[in-house]
Amino acid sequence: MSARNKPSHEDAVKGLMTHDMGIIESLLAMQLGNIEDSGLDPKLHALVRIAALVAIDAPPASYMWQVGVALESGVTPDEILGVLIALAPTVGMARVVAAAPEIALALGMELEGLEF
Repeated sequence: MSARNKPSHEDAVKGLMTHDMGIIESLLAMQLGNIEDSGLDPKLHALVRIAALVAIDAPPASYMWQVGVALESGVTPDEILGVLIALAPTVGMARVVAAAPEIALALGMELEGLEF
């Protein structure tokens, strides 16, 4: 997507809020371009992005989207757990533990009755 076809940040946010398919398709095209440009297969790309979310202590909504993309790319819940285990020594247990409930929700796991 060229810079001149890129929506302004205001148009993009408004488009997302109103489910504007043109804006959504534009943003998805940028996502696909990023996967291609990275040289990674979609599955590995999705796992790297989950790792990045944990590393930056991303907001909960970010996990819902990225875990969904990962699952659609063929990533398994066991592989996502593997990413969390691999990250712990580098980003710290606090970040991994903070991300775990968000990832569990994105995976559709039942969290009722658990204390955090």
